Amino acid sequence: MSEDITFDRSFDAPSGRVVDVSPLVRRIVAPNPSPFTFTGTCTYIIGRGSVAILDPGPDDPAHIAAVLDAVRGEEVSHVFITHTHRDHSPACPAVVAATGAVTVAEGPHRPSRPIEVGEGARLDASADMDFRPDIAIADGATLAGAGWTLTAIATPGHTANHTAFALKEEDLLFSGDHVMAWATSIVAPPDGSMGDYIASLERLAARTEKVYLPGHGGPVRDAPAHVRDFLDHRRAREAAILRALDRDATTIPDLVRGIYIGLDPRLVGAASLTVLAHLEHLVAGGRVATDGPPSINGRFRIAA
Repeated sequence: MSEDITFDRSFDAPSGRVVDVSPLVRRIVAPNPSPFTFTGTCTYIIGRGSVAILDPGPDDPAHIAAVLDAVRGEEVSHVFITHTHRDHSPACPAVVAATGAVTVAEGPHRPSRPIEVGEGARLDASADMDFRPDIAIADGATLAGAGWTLTAIATPGHTANHTAFALKEEDLLFSGDHVMAWATSIVAPPDGSMGDYIASLERLAARTEKVYLPGHGGPVRDAPAHVRDFLDHRRAREAAILRALDRDATTIPDLVRGIYIGLDPRLVGAASLTVLAHLEHLVAGGRVATDGPPSINGRFRIAA
């Protein structure tokens, strides 16, 4: 976590309850709380009567039943996926089987690029390798339903296929796990890429939507300023890594211990992978050197 960002962790939404968050949007929180998912994954229902579902969530029978009960008597035309981590997309088959909806996403899960993260280093909430969208939506493409219009905004970084969706009628943005109010996003190789993540933040910072509805936690208010804070945080994190390397820290465990003071032990693995993502970005920019490709077990130094 960072002290340079004002986080909002006041979100208190019981799982399974349908809540109106705007005239066109309802939210249901899945019962999968964890250090990575906060209180659980947010599933959104967009529209009235003829609707779309965004991020149906994990393959959890109680959550799937709650989502289907919430749209009882309505037509579900589309199921949108922001990205293919197991807490967001695996409910798709059951929801599609019950509704006949078509699925929409950037594409199937894939690593951001080949990189050696080390045996067993991947996070628990990792890839849904079975998902294939019916419609592979391109950056900037728009799909419309009865009273709603969603435009895809490619935001790779948390995953290679991460996509935000802008809701035209209410000038808000579904930000998935890219930007949240309660915490910064985990950028963990090989799924995540820090260079892509920072570029996607810069892209969102130039947009006008003031409110984001994220994949976990409550709404992001004054979103452009929040995104700029995220950018400042990532730049500060890279500066801290460079300072630690200059003080003779050479390994990722060294860096995590020196930078993440008071870290929840359950998040050490995530912090290590995030540091690896930063190091990969710094190596690519010529500021840090290592022998061979950047890896979780590598040794790093300031580039000569």
